[in-house]
Amino acid sequence: MSIYWKRKKDRVVYGIEQLTLQQRLVISYILIILLPSILISMYIFRGLTGNTIQELQKNNEYALEIEQVSIHNNMETMKRAAERARIEPHVYDYLDQPNELSVEDLIDLDRINLYNIVRIQYNNPSIELIRIFMSNPATNEMYPVLYHESRIQKDPWHKTVMEADQQDVWVFSRSTREILQSRLKGEEVISPRISLYREMQYPKGSHVGISEVDMLLTNFFPNTFNALQDDHSQLVIFDRKGSIYRNSANSFFDRSGLTDAMVMQQLASIEPTKISKGSFEFKVAGAPFLGVYSYIEPLDIYMLKVSSLLPVYEGINKTRNQIILANFILIAILTLSTYYLNSFILKKLHVLTDSMKKVRQGDFGFDINIRGGGEVGDLAHHFRKMLRKINELIADAVNKQAAAKGAELATLKNQIDSHFLYNTLENIKMMAEINDQRDISDALTSLGSMMRYNMRWTSEYVRLKDELSHISNYINIANIRFDNKMKLITDIPADAMNQELLKMSLQPVVENSVKHGLRDRDLNIVIRAELDSDLMLISVTDDGAGMSSEQVYELNSRITRREGVSGDWSGQGGSHPGQGSGIGLVNVHSRIQLFFGKEYGLHVESELGSYTRITIRIPHLILSGGLS
Repeated sequence: MSIYWKRKKDRVVYGIEQLTLQQRLVISYILIILLPSILISMYIFRGLTGNTIQELQKNNEYALEIEQVSIHNNMETMKRAAERARIEPHVYDYLDQPNELSVEDLIDLDRINLYNIVRIQYNNPSIELIRIFMSNPATNEMYPVLYHESRIQKDPWHKTVMEADQQDVWVFSRSTREILQSRLKGEEVISPRISLYREMQYPKGSHVGISEVDMLLTNFFPNTFNALQDDHSQLVIFDRKGSIYRNSANSFFDRSGLTDAMVMQQLASIEPTKISKGSFEFKVAGAPFLGVYSYIEPLDIYMLKVSSLLPVYEGINKTRNQIILANFILIAILTLSTYYLNSFILKKLHVLTDSMKKVRQGDFGFDINIRGGGEVGDLAHHFRKMLRKINELIADAVNKQAAAKGAELATLKNQIDSHFLYNTLENIKMMAEINDQRDISDALTSLGSMMRYNMRWTSEYVRLKDELSHISNYINIANIRFDNKMKLITDIPADAMNQELLKMSLQPVVENSVKHGLRDRDLNIVIRAELDSDLMLISVTDDGAGMSSEQVYELNSRITRREGVSGDWSGQGGSHPGQGSGIGLVNVHSRIQLFFGKEYGLHVESELGSYTRITIRIPHLILSGGLS
């Protein structure tokens, strides 16, 4: 795994190194300015979002506390009103009266006692009405306070009140059923309200009736039903029966896509306890909301304030985007500034870069028109001196190479006085034929062919088949001396016969095999040619004395290191023990590299007592047609 990541790192570093200075600066701006700015902005605004939501939560909790104070005050007002109705002694006497009262007593009851109860309602405008439902059938109903209990015995709350044993019972209702059938014919009046019911007993333990104090919800929950509310939030009331009470004139729910059922479901999902208060966040159709709730135990209801978080996120995101946009604009300005500064300040560096490209392409005959001081000026000064030194070295190398080539060719051409010897050999050959000495005549024929081959030095290059013919003549002559102990075997494809190679490049290799490989038995010399992509590999293998690995290494080293020439071969080699120095192989290797290039040459392989193989590596070129 470490190697994999190291390679990844190397590729990234290499890719960065290929970028221009301007591109590197832009990347630096992004890494130093933009990315940290984005990360810091995200971190800061994330915290700011949390703080803003916490602040909104505290404000909503404060709004619920204010509403809760109003609710408790209204509850106390209704309780006091109910208690005032209970303490009127004549009213209790009347409720427990077994016989009907006289007209004068009824007038006094209405004028004094009932008027005091009605006055309680008038003195508290938030109270909608105060009523007493009498269980005694001997009593008379007196509007608007006294009614018979039979009118409300079928109402669902009646049983609850009777079971409460004089405890307060709070009941929410969306409408009010008119008690008197003559008014509105018993129709319900839509006016959501809360009612306080309490059983009345007199004397102790004797049920005489039920008191009722009503207050409209618009008065009981002043902030919930207030027309002046925030456009992004709304107060709602939940009871245990799943009923929801809210100001329908507030369009927050409709604008936000909320419904009473959605909000009720969200509140039920957190399973709040009766003594709890808290908050939760939820989403509807992707829009975020914050809910802050509080439980009012006497009423068994929840107050919930629902607020939209979209304004919070939009405001913070807008500020964050403005900062990021400002960073982008800053980077764009820096990029443009860098571009023009590069054109002005680094103009000389661009000129120096173009000059280096010319040198890489082989053009050394120019001068750099850069003057002045500074780092770029010093670099240009030393570059001019380097150009002059390169030109001097090239001229010196060319002169030395030309001299060496001329000396080598002159040595090869002047080894034999070709014309004199050839004419002499022809005369001897004729004398051998006259005296019927066929072996001598054949040997002289081979020798003459070799000399004729040497005399035809019109070009450095010959075909492989011509060189093989020359080698065959050489073996024929050598067999006269060594009593036909040598056998030449060629394994050359037909399409390789026209392969181009240097003249006299195979004879030194074969001569090396004859000189160092011949032992007390026959010597087989095999010449093979093999095409490897665009290379021609010609090998000369003998089954002679062979060499040790140390000798092979020494010989290969001598071949590849002559005059500082370094070939591509890596291996081992050396000269044969006690014989020669490999100068012939060195000369052939040097000529091949001189004419074809540094990647070509000779390579020696051998095994002591088994074989020696010398491989010539040259380009695959057809002498009659150029490149194959």
